[in-house]
Amino acid sequence: MNKPAMPNSFRTGPDEQGMFGIFGGRFVAETLMPLILDLEEQWNKAKNDPEFKAELQNLSTHYAGRPSKLYFAEGLTKHLGGAKVYFKREDLNHTGSHKINNCLGQILLAKRMGKKRIIAETGAGQHGVASATVAARFGYPCVVYMGATDVARQSPNVFRMKLLGAEVRPVTAGHGTLKDAMNEALRDWVTNVEDTYYLIGTAAGPHPYPELVRDFQSVIGSEARAQMLEQEGRLPDVIIAAVGGGSNAIGLFHPFLDDKDVRIIGIEAGGRGLDGVEHCASMNAGKPGVLHGNRTYLLQNADGQILDGHSISAGLDYPGVGPEHSWLRDSGRVQYEPILDDEALEAFQLTTRVEGIIPALESAHAIAHAMKIVPKMDKDQLVIVNLSGRGDKDVHTVAKMLGMEI
Repeated sequence: MNKPAMPNSFRTGPDEQGMFGIFGGRFVAETLMPLILDLEEQWNKAKNDPEFKAELQNLSTHYAGRPSKLYFAEGLTKHLGGAKVYFKREDLNHTGSHKINNCLGQILLAKRMGKKRIIAETGAGQHGVASATVAARFGYPCVVYMGATDVARQSPNVFRMKLLGAEVRPVTAGHGTLKDAMNEALRDWVTNVEDTYYLIGTAAGPHPYPELVRDFQSVIGSEARAQMLEQEGRLPDVIIAAVGGGSNAIGLFHPFLDDKDVRIIGIEAGGRGLDGVEHCASMNAGKPGVLHGNRTYLLQNADGQILDGHSISAGLDYPGVGPEHSWLRDSGRVQYEPILDDEALEAFQLTTRVEGIIPALESAHAIAHAMKIVPKMDKDQLVIVNLSGRGDKDVHTVAKMLGMEI
């Protein structure tokens, strides 16, 4: 495929149809189209409304605990013996991940639109927890769709959602993972269009979701950029984030996209290797197609049927990716690399041991790539890794992988 022409800015975002080049758009049922157009209209008003921005800022500061810290990972830096490694500590946010940034923004949109009920999909459970949290805070009933496989491997998060008053509906279709949960949430939305707000957790789905999720998550990159300038007096050489659907990554990347000297790397789930189908590296081993309302890179067979894929990490276990990432891949601005389950597991253990920080398995994929490149870099170079969430939710999975009982 020929690379598209280089834009004047990588930050302009989708056109009026929600397209990032050939990716994006809104491929939805006729029933949903009026809802999508209404959401777009409300979003366009809200993002320029000082009152909306002030309320979101207030909640982000006093409820979620922003700004999150940019932390010099001294132990990891010393261990790797190369560039200085910094963690953007999204694990310190209320609910334990970056997901709260987007959920606070979207619950304010739901309130603005007069909706009465919240639905959400979740993989690792962090978005489900954040959705249940904001629904509790604003007094909404909340239904979270979660693949049965993920319900089993993320039981602490399932219990948290229930404690927060949400109903968790296990999805047994397919492999019982994030793709299947999103399918069910979309079916619910079509059935309950009048009163229901679908709080999508990642930078995918029909327009305007990829744009609005990116904008709510861009607080990560905006803060990291300012913090690095303050702490080191210059921008980083490399920034790295894990990519499932891609919300934490696009949140970190977006404010840096026009800084041409900053190398940007997204990390996909390589699973058990890219030779077979036991991975979720859609941009390294997939091809463009349509899923969940947008055109993007997908894992699919020769007949265009979506493959289920595999990852040790429930949050990366998705056979597609947000459309902006697909566009950034084809434009060459962002480099996307796979990391295997075993490499992520090693990074999980190393970070815990040398930093006293238990990272989410999603974040461990990004750290694993840093472990590969940092030793080859100069000591005065700077790397930011987005620590998108904490690993409490993953300890059962890790224990099982290591042959231990909790």
